[in-house]
Amino acid sequence: MNAVTHSEDFASFISASPSSFHAAREVAARLEEAGFHRQEEEEPWDASRGGHVMVRDGAVMVWWVPEEVKEVRFSIVGVHTDSPTFKVKPNPQADVEGYGQVNAETYGGLLGNSWLNRDLGLAGRVFTESGEHLVKTDPIMVIPQLAIHLDRSAREGVTLNSQNHLHPIFSVSGGSLVDILKTDAGTDEDIVGFDLVAYDSQGPARIGPDREFFASGRQDNLLSVHAALAAMEKVSATTGSVAVLAAFDHEEIGSRTNTGAAGPILETVLRRTAGALGLSTEDEVQRAFARSACLSADCGHAVHPNYGEKHDPSHRPVLGQGPLLKHNANQAYMTDGWGTALWNRVCHHAGIASQDFVSRNDVPCGSTIGPLTATRLGIRTIDVGAPLLSMHSARELSHIDDVYAMSQAIASFWEIA
Repeated sequence: MNAVTHSEDFASFISASPSSFHAAREVAARLEEAGFHRQEEEEPWDASRGGHVMVRDGAVMVWWVPEEVKEVRFSIVGVHTDSPTFKVKPNPQADVEGYGQVNAETYGGLLGNSWLNRDLGLAGRVFTESGEHLVKTDPIMVIPQLAIHLDRSAREGVTLNSQNHLHPIFSVSGGSLVDILKTDAGTDEDIVGFDLVAYDSQGPARIGPDREFFASGRQDNLLSVHAALAAMEKVSATTGSVAVLAAFDHEEIGSRTNTGAAGPILETVLRRTAGALGLSTEDEVQRAFARSACLSADCGHAVHPNYGEKHDPSHRPVLGQGPLLKHNANQAYMTDGWGTALWNRVCHHAGIASQDFVSRNDVPCGSTIGPLTATRLGIRTIDVGAPLLSMHSARELSHIDDVYAMSQAIASFWEIA
């Protein structure tokens, strides 16, 4: 594997993962093919030697138990499967000015203007009386931008109201959106429930004179999900810790769900694994947590050459120069001195470069699952991630060297942490 072949695999993973539900199942399917055992939540817990995977809706939890576990501890990589998009409302269709429109609301902090004039499909899951069906339609809708002749002020910037201006159109012939979904699901049954989001149908592409840039939607945070998946597929040894991949859903909207990092899903997996490995008291579990570490892997910001003033003058991460170690004095990121030392050791072991990211003092940064995991479990956590441009747009930009280096760093973390 090298940066090119890794990016090709990443492109295939993104294309197979238009929604968090698809991403979770794609991770599980690939790991099961690699020999991991599928764990159902209602079944007795399995912590036998080797790999195990559990899917809950749009989240997937993975744990790999080494041959010898002298004292239980966990090396956790936390990522998230969701990305900013549009989510379909319960009454999915409206007829406006002779057009069939999709009733949708914004999900997460998306850049609305980047979604204009793009060929969009719907993806997610629908429910019928016979059960759940994953769906991924062809491109069936678009959000057309208002012509410059009707809005001369657009030259100075586009202001979009999420209720008035961001509903896609899909028909002028009175077609039924529900019928399209039933056809895609391969069912004649009535749809009795759904969780559907929009996705940009333009596939990933490598661009630039040397094709070093990677352009695609949903890189935040499928880049980290795939990096961890590729590392987990090849995991063969640790220093005795249980390697854990925690791919949460709903990070973009606060994580306060049963599949989000603010919920109990990771703690449940760790506690059930600890119990299956013989820890029977709360003191033993807490000692295991105290020995553990978590790498919160989410994407970060490269310096934008057209907006250099938006970045800290002493910290200027650039695409292609390595993953980011993310710092924030107010603990929006959890990195501290201990974490910095660990990350430097991880990168040295992997033979990769790293960059520091710190926001300007007057430009507040976002946050990650890192503070939530650290607060909920008390496990030492650091925040890292590959640098991006155009984060939260319909099409983000990374560098294939950083994409590959993230997977190398995660593999190194599991080997030595």
